Amino acid sequence: MIPTVNRTSLHPSGVLPAHKHTEIEEELHDKANIDYDRVAIVPNPSVAALYEDALVYETGTAITSSGALTAYSGVKTGRSPNDKRIVKEPSSENEIWWGPVNKPMSPEVWRINRERAIDYLNTRSRIYVVDGFAGWDERYRINVRVVCARAYHALFMRNMLIRPRPEELEHFEPDYVIYNAGPFPANRYTEGMTSSTSVAINFAEKEMVILGTEYAGEMKKGVFTVLFYEMPVKHNVLTLHSSANEGKNGDVTVFFGLSGTGKTTLSADQNRALIGDDEHCWTDTGVFNIEGGCYAKCVNLSAEKEPDIFNAIRFGSVLENVVFDPETRVVDYDDTTLTENTRASYPIEYISNAKIPCISSRHPTNIILLCCDARGVLPVISKLTPEQVMYHFISGYTSKMAGTEEGVTEPIATFSACFAQPFLALSPMRYAKMLAKKITEHKANAWLLNTGWVGGSVIKGGRRCPLKYTRAILDSIHSGELANAEYENYEVFNLNIPTHIEGVPSEILNPRTSWKSGKDEFTTEVTGLAQLFIKNFDKYSHEATSEVRAAGPVL
Repeated sequence: MIPTVNRTSLHPSGVLPAHKHTEIEEELHDKANIDYDRVAIVPNPSVAALYEDALVYETGTAITSSGALTAYSGVKTGRSPNDKRIVKEPSSENEIWWGPVNKPMSPEVWRINRERAIDYLNTRSRIYVVDGFAGWDERYRINVRVVCARAYHALFMRNMLIRPRPEELEHFEPDYVIYNAGPFPANRYTEGMTSSTSVAINFAEKEMVILGTEYAGEMKKGVFTVLFYEMPVKHNVLTLHSSANEGKNGDVTVFFGLSGTGKTTLSADQNRALIGDDEHCWTDTGVFNIEGGCYAKCVNLSAEKEPDIFNAIRFGSVLENVVFDPETRVVDYDDTTLTENTRASYPIEYISNAKIPCISSRHPTNIILLCCDARGVLPVISKLTPEQVMYHFISGYTSKMAGTEEGVTEPIATFSACFAQPFLALSPMRYAKMLAKKITEHKANAWLLNTGWVGGSVIKGGRRCPLKYTRAILDSIHSGELANAEYENYEVFNLNIPTHIEGVPSEILNPRTSWKSGKDEFTTEVTGLAQLFIKNFDKYSHEATSEVRAAGPVL
């Protein structure tokens, strides 16, 4: 007879059997009024135990043919930026970049939402506690505790935080606590609320509360926002929405970019060690990864195109909102029935050439700003001056593709300050000044790399720049060849573009010469995009120097 494991069996009275309460139980009882006599608190469970609970207690979960756990995040299959709020309180209110990104929440509403989350957690038969670190550099890392009701959420954050050793867990004291009551809605009639979803951070209480969304990425990005506040304000350390890798000679490259620009794909390079794929900090001694795992988009994923990511999806990984064959359990990564935003979460050590620990004692040699320009206007590669870095970093440009939404017939320009606007806690200019100072101080080369369309726009006969050419450009950057190449000026945007790169057809380097549908149409597209850049930068221009303002396009 096979023994069964029942960690949370209740007494017939509905009360847990009496036992000596653990430090975690006592702390949750004292600080959050979690009723440990009625709720089974499962501290830092193993991967296998979380699989068991997910399969038994949660709908929409299964084990795929690769061994990964699939989970469904409910109605919300992406982040809810319009429902993100920061508590307005004296210790942080003069630092925060208030506005559409960081909407204020009063301490009174915070207490209501926190109480609502705790009430929900107290109705569960079991809740999970996951403790982990954010930041591989021990000088700056913060201790994060996640309290949640879903095994899928616990496994996700077990992957995404840095996993402490057993001895580090013995007396773990959290700096920040996340209370995830995502399956339970916020009261949308509470003052200041606009929907039944609420994602709120309180920097004074060092807590985060989630209501009304089960999308796991809210926890990950909430921790990111905490680092965007804590690192610059308290340590003068720059937080970056970027991937990073390291060459065999120790040279570090940092990649900035919005979704779909290639940040994860391009940092996964068999010839270079992966430091991390999404979140980093740049200190006085080098670069460190914030996370213990990766959260990769997996729409259209294949072993041929992205073998590192494909092979990382195995036992211990979480697949979010994917479609799979009910008989074979083989995932169809091309099926976007549930969402375009299918995701895979896995520990970073699942990447074969990951650099563990995920930290480099070298300052970046190359800074690469990625964009995907579907208009076919920006050059595939440009070398940037420090002022241009600030301008394009603040702009954070990429394209929303035609055809992705009903009625969209041409590419839509999207601007996200610092390539991280939804996660910023402080003014974008503050991060941009820190970045420019570090680039100048450490003599890093900076580049604007366009992974979008060449030879025309997406609707005017162009094609997306083949990945082999993009990788050839990266190889020339890493070898140092491109820094010493011959350059010419690309008018309007005033970008320096190389005239020759080994392995890349010269005709695609200058958009003006590569366009196939006529000079007049090209001029119209260039002018149109330049106007959008200028209009977007208007809201930051009062904080920028005249040199930075002049680094943008000129009409």
